[in-house]
Amino acid sequence: MKKIIIGLLLLAAPLGFISCEDQDDNAVPVNDFIWKGLNLYYLWQADVPALADDRFANQAQLNNYLEGYSSPEDLFESLLYQRDVVDRWSVIFSDFTVLENALQGVSKSTGAEFGLIYADASHTTIFGYVRYIMPGSNASTKDIQRGDIFYAVNGQVLTVNNYQSLLGAQSYTLNLADFDGTTLTPNGQEVALTKTEYAENPVFINTTVTETGHTIGYLMYNGFYSNYNAELNTAFAQLNSAGVTDLVLDLRYNGGGSVQTATYLASMITGQFNTQLFARQQWNSKLQAYFENENPGALTNLFTDNINGQAINSLNLSKVYILTTESTASASELVINCLKPYIDVVVIGDTTTGKNVGSITLYDSPDYTRNHVNGSHRYAMQPIVLRTLNADNFGDYSAGIAPDFQVDEDFTNMGVLGSPDEPLFAFAIGKITGNGRQGHFGPDRALRKFKGSKELRRFGTEMYVEQMPEGSIELVKQLQ
Repeated sequence: MKKIIIGLLLLAAPLGFISCEDQDDNAVPVNDFIWKGLNLYYLWQADVPALADDRFANQAQLNNYLEGYSSPEDLFESLLYQRDVVDRWSVIFSDFTVLENALQGVSKSTGAEFGLIYADASHTTIFGYVRYIMPGSNASTKDIQRGDIFYAVNGQVLTVNNYQSLLGAQSYTLNLADFDGTTLTPNGQEVALTKTEYAENPVFINTTVTETGHTIGYLMYNGFYSNYNAELNTAFAQLNSAGVTDLVLDLRYNGGGSVQTATYLASMITGQFNTQLFARQQWNSKLQAYFENENPGALTNLFTDNINGQAINSLNLSKVYILTTESTASASELVINCLKPYIDVVVIGDTTTGKNVGSITLYDSPDYTRNHVNGSHRYAMQPIVLRTLNADNFGDYSAGIAPDFQVDEDFTNMGVLGSPDEPLFAFAIGKITGNGRQGHFGPDRALRKFKGSKELRRFGTEMYVEQMPEGSIELVKQLQ
C-alpha cells in the first residue's frame, strides 16, 4: 500500500490529500469517490469541516467514516455547504447517462413548459400557467397552449406540499381555470399529458420584424446545450442575412447550460472582441493556486470567431435587449454579466435567479473523467466547483440581476411568442424605436412567482464547464 500523503506540497502551499491503492478504496467505493472528488474540486471545500485535507490520518479512518452513511446520496448531501441556502445546485446521479442527457436538454417531459404562482397571500395554494409548448412533444398533440391556466392536477388543488408528487408523475391530468387577474375560476376543461424522453432544441424562435426603419431580430433561446451549437450559429447566419440592426434575445425561460456555449453566443452577438476576456473562473483556493501557477489560461473564457474551426456568424452589435424572468439562470446570467463591460445590455422583464456559480461532471475514475470509469456502479456527481467574473471582475449577483425595465408577464394576456404584439417583445420594440411605454405593467405584484417547470427538475438550472481545465488531470495524477 502506498503511504498516506498528508500536507502534500504544491506551489509551496500545504495541501492534504489521501492516497492509497484501490483495494483500500473499494471498502466503500462510491462513498470514497464522493469524498475524494468533493475534497479536491468542491468550491466550498474549505468551509466544510468533514472535507478538510487533514480530516483523516489514513484510508482506514476515512473508510470508517464513510461506512456510517446508508447511501451515497446521504453522504453527498451531508458534505454540501449550507444546502439550499448557499449551495442550491450540486447534484448526484445514480446513473451518469441520465446526467449526461440532462446536460444536453434531454429529459422526461410532457412538452408543456410552465410557471407556478402563489395563488394567494397565504403562499399555500399555487396555480400554473403554460409558458410554451415544445414541438413534437406529447403536449403538442393536445388542446393546450401558451397562456392556459391550471389550478389542479388529477382533481387535486395544487399546493406547495403536493405539487412535486402531482407534477412529477409520469402521466397526469391538468384541470384548467379562467383567471381575471385576481380570481381563479375552474372552467371544467382538462388536459391529459404523458411524459416521454424529449430532446429540446433550444433555438425555439428566430424571426425578424421591421419597425420605423429598424430591422429587429428576435431570438428565443431556451438552453445552452452544446449539441445545438451549430443550430445556434445558423440562427445568427439568418439574422445576419436579414440585415438586423437590433437584437432582442429572449432568455426568460432559459435555465442555463454550457459556459462554452454562452461564450459562443456572446461572440455571435458581438464579433468585435475576438480573443478578449469574456469570463474568468474562480475555483477553490487550492485549485486556483495550482491553475494560476501552472496554466492561468485554463481559468479564462475568451470571445472567439469560430466553433471548432467553423466561422461564427457575428452581428457586431454594440447594444442588445435581453428579456428575463425569475427563471433566467446561470449561463443566461453569465451572458448578461459578461457582455456588460463591452456593450450596452438592456434587461427587460424580472429579476433573474441569481446563479453565479458553475459545476462540472465528476465520474468515479482515476482522473474523474469518463475514461476508465469504475464498472461496479454508474454514479456521477455534478458539484459546484467555480464562480464566474466578468472583465471588470464583477460576479456578485447571487440575489439576481435586476432588470433595467421591470415588465412582468401578464397571466391574463400572455400573447404569442415572437409576435411584435407579445407584451415583453412589444416593450423591447418600443425601446428600440423610441415609441415604447415607460415603467411597470403586468399582473398584480402581490402574485409572487413560485417556480418554473425546469426548476422542478434535478438539473434544470445549471451552468457547467464541459471539460476539466488543463492541468487538473495532471494534478490528480500527482496525488495518486
